Amino acid sequence: MTEQQTKTPYDLTDASGLTIGILGGTGDQGGGLARRFALAGHQVIIGSRKAERAQQAAEALGEGLPVRGAENAAAANEADVVIIAVPWEGHKATLESLRAELAGKIVVDCVNPMGFDKKGAFPLPVEEGSAAQQAESVLTESRVVAAFHHVSAKLLLDPEVDEMELDVLVLGDDREATDLVQALAGRIPGMRGVYGGRLRNAHQIEAFTANLISINRRYKAHAGLRITDV
Repeated sequence: MTEQQTKTPYDLTDASGLTIGILGGTGDQGGGLARRFALAGHQVIIGSRKAERAQQAAEALGEGLPVRGAENAAAANEADVVIIAVPWEGHKATLESLRAELAGKIVVDCVNPMGFDKKGAFPLPVEEGSAAQQAESVLTESRVVAAFHHVSAKLLLDPEVDEMELDVLVLGDDREATDLVQALAGRIPGMRGVYGGRLRNAHQIEAFTANLISINRRYKAHAGLRITDV
């Protein structure tokens, strides 16, 4: 048998040594991912529209971590893999401004288009189908993957939480890219990356975040997902 034929779903590529850029790293979700990847030994660059704000966010994560701040363009240009964690309202404009810097790179979109009213959270309609598909339509020269939608920012940032006990659903059309992002998720203790389908199915993954928010509010929890029998 060839190496490809004998490879199992658990024999993923080596993701160690990658420099990770996080656009929107000044927010809780992006900052939490930055912290966890830094603890796992990755060089992390937090991106923001203003370098000073990005550096302040990096320093707020604690001394001794390999995290620094930069303007979005510099963070995107210098990173091997870029995670998009910006607010939905600025999603498209941010990506449009960084087409050149993100060309050829694996771009991981974890944005959840949601609204809130007195009944709670609800998914917003997206013309392209999902935030990830919007990213794909803008970043035509990038390798777009959807992942990290259902990870609690509070737990990511909590120093008392040593392991993130959840599975990360990873979606995309590029097998090499989804394998790498699955392996990247696995760099965080307790976390596992699980292939979740093609990018066209990202809309229900993003929308399900509204259900998790409802669960967490009702039960005063920080629920995530576990996929059984895999």
